[in-house]
Amino acid sequence: MRYDISKSTAPKMPNLGRGTECIKILLSQVSRDMHEPLVPMLFPILGAHVSGAEFQYPDLSWKETCGMMANLVADSGCNKGQLSNLVEAICRDFRQHDEAELKKLVEWQRQYKSKASTKEKPMRPEVAFWFPPSDVTNAAFIQNAMALEALGGRTQYLNMPEVEMADKMCGGHRQVTQMLRNIYDRQRAGALRATADGITGNPLLRTNLTISSTPFATRKFYKNDLFNGTFGRMVFSYKARTSRDGRIPRQGKYSEEFYQRLDEYLVRLDICKGRYIIRPLNKLTDRLAADMASLADLADDNVLWDVSKRALVSAWKAGCVMWVLNNQTWTRPMGDLVEWLVYHDIWSKMQIFADMLNIDADQTSEAQRRGPKNMLDSLPNTFSKAQLEALRTTLGKSQEGTDAQLRKWVFRKFISYSAETGLYCKTEEYLKL
Repeated sequence: MRYDISKSTAPKMPNLGRGTECIKILLSQVSRDMHEPLVPMLFPILGAHVSGAEFQYPDLSWKETCGMMANLVADSGCNKGQLSNLVEAICRDFRQHDEAELKKLVEWQRQYKSKASTKEKPMRPEVAFWFPPSDVTNAAFIQNAMALEALGGRTQYLNMPEVEMADKMCGGHRQVTQMLRNIYDRQRAGALRATADGITGNPLLRTNLTISSTPFATRKFYKNDLFNGTFGRMVFSYKARTSRDGRIPRQGKYSEEFYQRLDEYLVRLDICKGRYIIRPLNKLTDRLAADMASLADLADDNVLWDVSKRALVSAWKAGCVMWVLNNQTWTRPMGDLVEWLVYHDIWSKMQIFADMLNIDADQTSEAQRRGPKNMLDSLPNTFSKAQLEALRTTLGKSQEGTDAQLRKWVFRKFISYSAETGLYCKTEEYLKL
């Protein structure tokens, strides 16, 4: 396990080496303080450019690069707006497509209104937007999903500068849970919907979305959805408040040269079709799953274990996108970034919601913003059962779980037990981790 997510400082992103050139190009246009927070946000945008390709997850299921959702969380005035600049840069082709679609719709509306009531009205054209407005209503969202499905199953992408906009898209906050889960799982909308034309449908939801919000708004929005799967399905990227250095961060100029370099990578996403198995990525994902289980056992944290499962899927999808960007080849730096994405997502979740996973609250202090604690690291190399019991008590865990935790540690060869002394000892294997 390369990262300690129990600290209040973010896991340091690895160097972007061979295979991550597209990510480096995109980061060249944002201020340095936003590099790490923005990297997880890039993959839902890029993944929306892949249509007609499936990738095999280690469980042998086939997944598309849709259903990718990420929420950037930072205080007001902390440069979250730079994400929108990146979105527009990456989605220039989406904008061009949607402008042409809008012209078709406007022309139909003109002809429709010009016909007398006794005349036969023209049929509404099949219009599908790839990049709908951020304030899209639920009816328009579903109607667009129907059109995208009819035209071959393209993914629609939405960027929401405020988290509350998701309520409008989902039809109200009570519907957020079901809608976001359906989006993540590439399910159908869940009910027949009536459109302005009287058409009903239940389309397959191929959607990627990014959201920006403050910590307060984020906690308020998700507070009732921490244990129903919605919380785990969303990737979070948290930027902690920085020191007052008095310097205004500099952004790039998005030159023509930048767009030419970027377009070379975007075309790789657009032409990717078929089914693929990325074996090095799947091998890495299996290893990370074992690491997450070990980390959950060391912290005796079921919430961590539950959250990590979907963090792995989200990072794996990001790995699929990188593989396509890198001419369908895999490199170690790409694997390093996938691993960091898993830990950064979990760290961000714990920084924002750690206290709320135990109690209902609207505010959290810096002292409460801590990730899962490795209890074995807090014990001496040789320790007794009583010492672990005392540690569990200080962390708010029950003494009754001590025996089960010790058995897990022995099973994973983190510790060994001496019947002669009645003490436990950390193994050499663990100390080398």
